[in-house]
Amino acid sequence: MTNTAAPAYKRILLKLSGEALMGEDSYGINRSVIEGIVAEIRSVVALGVQVAVVIGGGNIFRGVAPAAAGMDRATADYMGMLATVMNAMALQDAMKRGGLECRVQSALNLEQVAEPYIRGKALRYLEEGTVVIFGAGTGNPFFTTDTAAALRGVEMDAQVVIKATKVDGIYTADPKKDPSAIRYSSLSFDEAISRNLKVMDATALTLCRDQALPIIVCSIFKPGALTRVVMGESEGTLVRV
Repeated sequence: MTNTAAPAYKRILLKLSGEALMGEDSYGINRSVIEGIVAEIRSVVALGVQVAVVIGGGNIFRGVAPAAAGMDRATADYMGMLATVMNAMALQDAMKRGGLECRVQSALNLEQVAEPYIRGKALRYLEEGTVVIFGAGTGNPFFTTDTAAALRGVEMDAQVVIKATKVDGIYTADPKKDPSAIRYSSLSFDEAISRNLKVMDATALTLCRDQALPIIVCSIFKPGALTRVVMGESEGTLVRV
């Protein structure tokens, strides 16, 4: 008889959008929302799963986006990277208050507030059971935090990238606008790219495809969804080679 108590994945890369931290607010960080996200992560860590996190910055950058209109793209991207570091610090604080050991590593040199990204050190933290939060994206303009998630997932030898969003999977259309939209249970990378389903940007999808690193899209607001994913249960949408 199969032991269903064992997680399907030993190490995961969790991609959180900055917008997820807003909850129903128009921008910023909703404290109750971030505490709920930490509770979901804590449940997974309690199973012995090693967790690395890449976080976006849209919830903070949204507030300055009008001022960034017409700005040099590289400058705007660096501002976005700094927003992700702010989110990473907030998530770290919430994790520590929630009893989780965690470290923030930044792709930009911000040593007063975060460690520099060092792959070997991050791997050691994961092996010790510490959650590692990666801020500042890839450290380069013109790349999204989706691409950063794919890159860090490969570098951390993660077995899966879990993109936790406000929606419980990938649909044929926006389920909020089209009630007849159908959720995919699984897709190939080529299908996701050719159908332009906005799972992640094409660079991130291509990197995961080439490295045979599966992606699962699920809702971070659906209680227990993250745990069900790591246990190998049917949850969200699986994108695979």
